[in-house]
Amino acid sequence: MPSVVLDIPAGLDLRRTLAPLAHGSGDPTIRFAVDGTWRATRTDTGSATVRLVAAKRHVAAEAWGSGADDLLAQLPALLGLEDDPQQLVPRHPLLRELARRFAGVRLPRTRRRFEALLPAIIEQKVTGAEARRAYRELIQRYGEAAPGPAQLRLAPEPAKLAGLPYHAYHPLGIERRRADVIRRAAALAPRLESANPHDARRILTAIPGIGPWTIAEVLRVADGDPDAISVGDFHLPRLVGWALAGEARADDRRMLDLLEPYRGQRGRVQRLLELSGIAPPRRGPRLAPRRIASS
Repeated sequence: MPSVVLDIPAGLDLRRTLAPLAHGSGDPTIRFAVDGTWRATRTDTGSATVRLVAAKRHVAAEAWGSGADDLLAQLPALLGLEDDPQQLVPRHPLLRELARRFAGVRLPRTRRRFEALLPAIIEQKVTGAEARRAYRELIQRYGEAAPGPAQLRLAPEPAKLAGLPYHAYHPLGIERRRADVIRRAAALAPRLESANPHDARRILTAIPGIGPWTIAEVLRVADGDPDAISVGDFHLPRLVGWALAGEARADDRRMLDLLEPYRGQRGRVQRLLELSGIAPPRRGPRLAPRRIASS
């Protein structure tokens, strides 16, 4: 099996860097374990699984599958080694402290836009628990076994998802609206993967059912875009308002005002605040889960 050893900056936090790639602890495409971090994905040359073992100044990687060499060649981007956290100038005292505390966290770049888009669509307007369950069941039913010994699974091929009738998604808890968005996006996956970042944003914007929140979720992970801010998120405006201004009821407009001094790095600020553990005072009911699979 092919393998490489990469030099890394001292203090690189591999687990927190790669955490945005996992959609719940039961995500069958990735595993954080005592014997390393395992991830299954598709590349232009085929499917692959990689195991990453981090030490102080290097990461050892070995890979399985027809896409193994391709995946190993992309590791610097995946590990955030092409990201530059020093581009953020943290004017706010809290952000200065968070930038210091999480100095080892980078923004990964997977270069797999549809792979990031699929869970983002599933997460639209539902609770996290609902989305994680639907994503996991979709992979179990329509994905395939990943190469290697980790017993991970690959997300379904876009062509398979594009060809499914909308009602095939219903038993997974995905109603027709999100099912149709998945099918439309999957049909455009080849164009989306090969596009430059500007054109990728244009393609995503033109798909009915995909808005700023979904686009940011994709570009922050797939392209490592440090300015991709999730406008339309249920919780994020209140988190930003509370953390940066002591305001418990901020909306998207107020969030963008507070983040304007960090334009170009707003997605990085979002990631730092999400890592902080800070939460505004809770008011009002939570978004209630719903079960449509048996209805």
